[in-house]
Amino acid sequence: MEIAVVGSGGWGTALARLLVKNGHEVTLWSFHAQQTKALSENRENRLLEGVTLPDMHFTSDPACVAGKQMVVMASPSFAVRATAERIAPYLREDAVLVSVSKGIEAGTSKRLSEILREVTGRTVAVLCGPSHAEEVARDIPTGCVAACEDIAVAEMVQEVFMNERFRVYASTDVVGVELGAALKNVIALCAGISDGMGFGDNTKALLMTRGLTEVARLGVAMGGKKETFAGLAGVGDLIVTCTSMHSRNRRAGILIGQGKSVQAAMEEVGAVVEGYYAAKSAYELAEKAHVEMPIVRQAYATLYEGCDPGEALHALMGREKRHEFEDAGWN
Repeated sequence: MEIAVVGSGGWGTALARLLVKNGHEVTLWSFHAQQTKALSENRENRLLEGVTLPDMHFTSDPACVAGKQMVVMASPSFAVRATAERIAPYLREDAVLVSVSKGIEAGTSKRLSEILREVTGRTVAVLCGPSHAEEVARDIPTGCVAACEDIAVAEMVQEVFMNERFRVYASTDVVGVELGAALKNVIALCAGISDGMGFGDNTKALLMTRGLTEVARLGVAMGGKKETFAGLAGVGDLIVTCTSMHSRNRRAGILIGQGKSVQAAMEEVGAVVEGYYAAKSAYELAEKAHVEMPIVRQAYATLYEGCDPGEALHALMGREKRHEFEDAGWN
């Protein structure tokens, strides 16, 4: 199959490599011409140090999507709409878009598949799960979920991406898969802050478990299936993002917990920290849906209102007594 991967960050590059290994003809698009030049000459992405890229076409021309049966959208969440507008005029009528980015659009609180469908009018599937680019690029066994309302499309994406080191499950729950993937970044930031403040495994387990309850609660309220949040795009993605130093969200959180400002932490990480943007969107979605999300609320206060992490912790630990499964997302 002829496939264009739009976005040459670590994740887009890792997936382009995987697709070439699966026997597909791949074009990798970069926003910057100098990135295209560097990839073409060095056959390596600086975000995937030590990984040699196989033969593929590198370009910064949005017309590269013309004629492609599948277009993988791998740009950062904040750039999804603008990137979709760039490529839309060149898409073939029956092109399938696969959104592999994780996030929610600031201002509109729309999921990324909603943006892609709105801008392009094409069929959109999503591919999410616990999948660090650094590990996928090195063929470390990984599992993800391909979701589309049309199960036949989800199964097609499953077939295209799956191999002996990259297992893909099919689903029709696009809402649940996208929200689980996007909102876990907020909890990972909080887990990082906890680490940076010197707390231990108990604290992280508390944040992860109660954070997943909040994500599931909002996800179900927005139409997601509760079982999705117990799967790869829910608890699976949460585990890997909260516990690994590959996670930009956790690394940024550690720096904030150590006393650095939010902006200084993100600059030191040196790449997009999706949880920062997702925290605002999650807070706004929770307000609109009248869903209680205390961890998200304190994350928003810390990231956007200058709340001290210690005060945020005190607010969470001092909440009134509750039954564990009272208003849980699993009910």
